[in-house]
Amino acid sequence: MKIDKIRLSASSNVGLIRHNNEDMILVRNKYVRNEDYSTEIDMHICDRFVVAVADGMGGYNAGEVASQEVLTSLHFYIGDLPMKLTPEHFVEALVEWLNSINSTINTKGQLSPETQNMGTTLVGVIVYEGRFFWINCGDSRLYRLRDGKLQQLSTDHSLSSLLGESKHSNIVTNCIGAGCTTSYLDINDFSDDVRHGDVLMLCSDGMSDMVDDSLIEQLLAIECDAQQMCQAAIDAGGFDNVSSCVMKIV
Repeated sequence: MKIDKIRLSASSNVGLIRHNNEDMILVRNKYVRNEDYSTEIDMHICDRFVVAVADGMGGYNAGEVASQEVLTSLHFYIGDLPMKLTPEHFVEALVEWLNSINSTINTKGQLSPETQNMGTTLVGVIVYEGRFFWINCGDSRLYRLRDGKLQQLSTDHSLSSLLGESKHSNIVTNCIGAGCTTSYLDINDFSDDVRHGDVLMLCSDGMSDMVDDSLIEQLLAIECDAQQMCQAAIDAGGFDNVSSCVMKIV
């Protein structure tokens, strides 16, 4: 199905408890932290871009360094890829990028006490020459609302998910950096399953921990934007940084 436009809103907020926002959102060529942002992407003009959420971790302010570095790296890497890669070769390129950026973040994480063991999760949607891919590393999430029904497309890489527990443990089993040497990306080509009217939401666990799926479904169904989604998490306590990006396929 030919997609004409994608309407996007993004919001990243420190929350009510934390003193520093280690989340960051990338929307095409805009980096969002501690602000709200909205735009519209014309698919006839722009057929290659990244929309992603990174939830940083680490002592001091290291998490914010890791999340920004990973998003910056991914943005330029996708922009520099050659044209006309097959989906298989595109996936191979993403795996190569992950191995490279994971090594870089782990190395930089050992350079000073301020960046020790810094790392980040990553969840995103990548459009490459009109094809849609979603990626995930960690416990940030990708949801889809279709015909009023919410579905989590990504799988949490967390201890609670591994043990089959419904309560989120906040212990991730996969991330970029933070000393992880076995990082991996879930990569899914969902180009043939993108429909007009679909709403995709990327978010950090500061959203999904505070707002349950049934409320997320209700809010997206009444066309709440990213700022309103984040406000729901803040109203529920805002225990963590909270970031959301809402994409409407039109």
